[in-house]
Amino acid sequence: MTNRREFLAGLGAASLASVPGWASVGAPRYLAAALFPDGSYRLSGLDNSGAVLFAIPLPARGHAAAAHPFKAQAVAFARRPGTFAIAIDCTDGSVLKRLEAPNGRHFYGHGAFSADGTQFFTTENDYEAAEGVVGVWDAISFARLGEFSSGGIGPHDMRLLPGGDILVIANGGIETHPDSGRTKLNLPTMQPNLSYLDISGSILEQVELPRALHKNSIRHLAVRDDGLVGFAMQWQGSQTKYPALLGLHRRGEKPRLLSAPETQQRELQGYAGSIAFSTDGQSVAITCPRGDALHRFDVNSGAFIEALVFEDVCGLGAGKAGLAFTTGTGAFGTLTTTGAEITARSDCQWDNHLIPIRTYG
Repeated sequence: MTNRREFLAGLGAASLASVPGWASVGAPRYLAAALFPDGSYRLSGLDNSGAVLFAIPLPARGHAAAAHPFKAQAVAFARRPGTFAIAIDCTDGSVLKRLEAPNGRHFYGHGAFSADGTQFFTTENDYEAAEGVVGVWDAISFARLGEFSSGGIGPHDMRLLPGGDILVIANGGIETHPDSGRTKLNLPTMQPNLSYLDISGSILEQVELPRALHKNSIRHLAVRDDGLVGFAMQWQGSQTKYPALLGLHRRGEKPRLLSAPETQQRELQGYAGSIAFSTDGQSVAITCPRGDALHRFDVNSGAFIEALVFEDVCGLGAGKAGLAFTTGTGAFGTLTTTGAEITARSDCQWDNHLIPIRTYG
């Protein structure tokens, strides 16, 4: 017998069947925000080789975006601590809705659609209470439906696990307040975690790092098709230490931390910008724009594979045959088992993230 969730998902998919999908805008493979030479900020759609298929104006600097699973629509976020996000129709560039964070809140630059495309989730800071919140929005009207706790302080990235019922949230552990700008207010006591919640807000599982690594802020996430979670970290402690900045976690198990040899690890300067699994899921990589570095690891063994140098590299996603990356110099490149190649150069400065578009219709 079909359960209620499956029934509602079916209704949602049926209602979206007549709405233009991603094929209507050239079937882009990625979304990325950028700064262009005229001073404008735009959200672009890119194909597998990095060619720009469309570029839609943004009111300010963008950070990340979330792609609708069926419709050619996306939500673009302002850079943290932004109070707005823009829901965009990518077929014509029109703004469907400007999402405003409630009073006393700001967004963290990331969000996720539900698998059936009917709801949208945002990571937020309730800065007076110093608590993380997940906002819940209707993905058609983009009216706010409610909210629930993120399970920690400073929720940054958030992803939907395969199956569509569970969110994984990177609670970075860092308290901030707009009155203090981007100043970090609780470094001595911060405690990051990964929180797994069902989409109604119930906490299912939480994972913390060892106490000695409590200053390793969990920031960005990647999810493999089998539910394995990769997380990238940013070290807030002494710069004379070079802890692992990449972790892997499967529900019910302890996290695994992956690190390069000390010489290469030092080059990351305690900062991982983005993380992604390769298309075949056999390797995982992180980027560091501060060190012009891309580090790749074997998932099964945890072994360090290689360190590559690309100026101001940060954006990272699964590629057609491996991985794809973007840089602040406008480059788009691919990384496969046979090597790395710059396949496109755009007259722009790509921002932090390269967001793969997973299409279902």
